[in-house]
Amino acid sequence: MHFELATLETCSTVTGCVVVVDVWRSFTTTAYAFAAGVPDILVAGSEEEAFELRQRFPGTVLIGMGELGGSPAEGFDFGNSPSELLAGDLGKRRVILCTPNGTPGLVRSASAQTLLAGSFVCAGATARYLEQYGADRVTFVCTETGIEDRAFVEYMTKLQQGKSVDGPEMLEKIRQAALQHADTLIARGRLTQAQADRLAVDLDCCLALDRFDFTMVVQPWDGLLKMVPSTGSGRMTYA
Repeated sequence: MHFELATLETCSTVTGCVVVVDVWRSFTTTAYAFAAGVPDILVAGSEEEAFELRQRFPGTVLIGMGELGGSPAEGFDFGNSPSELLAGDLGKRRVILCTPNGTPGLVRSASAQTLLAGSFVCAGATARYLEQYGADRVTFVCTETGIEDRAFVEYMTKLQQGKSVDGPEMLEKIRQAALQHADTLIARGRLTQAQADRLAVDLDCCLALDRFDFTMVVQPWDGLLKMVPSTGSGRMTYA
């Protein structure tokens, strides 16, 4: 299996099997939403589209935009925060997702024949899905510039190649980098300590390696992109 890298700027022409990566926090948030009983997630490439979809599908939950470590944006039920969903009552309601980087990455990668959303909480299941799929080439789209998306790609590549990976060491490097970045933002007055504390809880959620045993598959549906959880042998709902 051959692996390639793409970015938000280059992914629009990528075909074949594509994994769009947003560890912090979009595709960790979606995994926790599925674990909370959400049956499927509609992908919105912009806030305007998200609000239009909500009118089209009444009763849906709107997730993804808001202050860093703070409140959801106006009109959104939840921000881009996996920890918010731990206490959220989503039931079996459909979700509309709109985030700064993750959902644009999916929309721009719509030429892929197979499209997956990647994060550490579903890493093992995603690796097994790729192995079962049997693709000759897999392109990873890193939607963030921090170390976490590249670390995910490196981790997945080594898994596919049968190489050993020091998971705890990798995750600790990501944790320390994130905490240092938060300290810098606090020092610059761009983040409060309360917001940093909330982000630290999100960080724990994001670094819960293999917490869930499903892959997040993105499929064309009624002119849109719809994400569903899959075990690799078919669709499932994780409860």
